[in-house]
Amino acid sequence: MHEGPEVPNYGRRGRGKKFVDGMVLAIEPMINRGTHRIKQLRDGWTILTADGQPSAHFEHNVALVDGKPELLSTFQYIYEALGIESDEEDVFRAQPLSL
Repeated sequence: MHEGPEVPNYGRRGRGKKFVDGMVLAIEPMINRGTHRIKQLRDGWTILTADGQPSAHFEHNVALVDGKPELLSTFQYIYEALGIESDEEDVFRAQPLSL
């Protein structure tokens, strides 16, 4: 499902993998109410928090094109269906990627 390189969503600015044009990054934070520790089920896919507390996981896919991020995934259709106005994705269209 995913391919390398893996890029953790923590660390220090200026360290780690260098992004180059054409790369696609899946930004997929897991927000946990309790511990950050996880366990993976035998199906090789399902991830749970080790303490069983609620958590949420979501994903955006972003491609680096001409030095700028291009949002490949969007929740806009969900917002429209629910009648929600949101500009949270505009940042991907307005600013250069700075990592």
